[in-house]
Amino acid sequence: MTPHLSAAAQRQDVAVDLTALLDLILEAQRPDGAIAWWPGHKADPWDHVESAMGLTIGGAFEPARRAYEWLRGSQLPDGSWYAADTDGRATDRTRETHHAAYLAAGLYHFWLATGDLDFVAGLWPTVERAMAFVFRCQAATGEIYWAISPEEKLDRMALVTGCSSIHFSLRCALALARLLGLERASWRRRLCDLKESLIHRPHRFNTTKSRFSMDWFYPVLGGVLTGEAARQRMDRYWKKFVVRDLGVRCVSDQPWVTVAETCELILALAAMGDHQKARILFRWICDRTFEDHTYWCGFNFPDMVVWPEEKITWNNAVVMMAVDALYHLTPSGVLFAHEHWRHMDL
Repeated sequence: MTPHLSAAAQRQDVAVDLTALLDLILEAQRPDGAIAWWPGHKADPWDHVESAMGLTIGGAFEPARRAYEWLRGSQLPDGSWYAADTDGRATDRTRETHHAAYLAAGLYHFWLATGDLDFVAGLWPTVERAMAFVFRCQAATGEIYWAISPEEKLDRMALVTGCSSIHFSLRCALALARLLGLERASWRRRLCDLKESLIHRPHRFNTTKSRFSMDWFYPVLGGVLTGEAARQRMDRYWKKFVVRDLGVRCVSDQPWVTVAETCELILALAAMGDHQKARILFRWICDRTFEDHTYWCGFNFPDMVVWPEEKITWNNAVVMMAVDALYHLTPSGVLFAHEHWRHMDL
């Protein structure tokens, strides 16, 4: 059963039709469990997991299980996944590290919602193989290179957003290991090395991506920066990316606001405890919907032209995640909360 918005949300004049968002994701899920961007389009591992989290928030636990089981069945021998799968065919044979790592985040999210430790145990070997792939792409200086090309060459480029996502996923993998009574000391060392590189070796990362808002807030969302450091980062670039009353630019020099980036910033703000500002941002975008109550991907301003026009699964899933973080619809709403991870000591 789809959760309803809490009374607190209603008092804020926020109305989200979670059933419509859930139905959109369910309609795009293939019989094999993969969740495409929209019916007939590609599935990629990271956005597939994001959509599976939407299924979990919506209470569609069996479809969510099938989504994670698809990852188990489609994992490559080296622990990775191809970057794009269209109707069961690999349409992009790039193998990205943050794609591989994100299974752990989705599986921990599923456990928070369901407490299903047997399911975690069944997927654990898949998580271990995925982490082994990620670690094979880690530099001695801590950063993790972003991908292996279809020609089997390691692309020695590290991305702030990608590595921040991996940082979070690795924390989730360690939390899963703890649930299963396993110790992974080497993973802890790798996590520390990655965090050290993100904080103290910015020259090791691709700086051309700083135009993208994700490079701004993902270190906060991924728990790399917390407390005062997180607040300073938010304040420093707020005006560069946030458009008052509209939302968050995808790229700083383009007049394009996206729902996903806005919701991810909401998640980052909620993670650091700034719920007031997060709710203000959510009110800005909560009515950016089609007639069926599913969410736009983005829009140009000031003319407010919706682009692209497709109704995208992961885009609607992250709206569900933002609502959950703000209004505590399910136990998985604490997924990114810095306070949660502080108590976890991971």
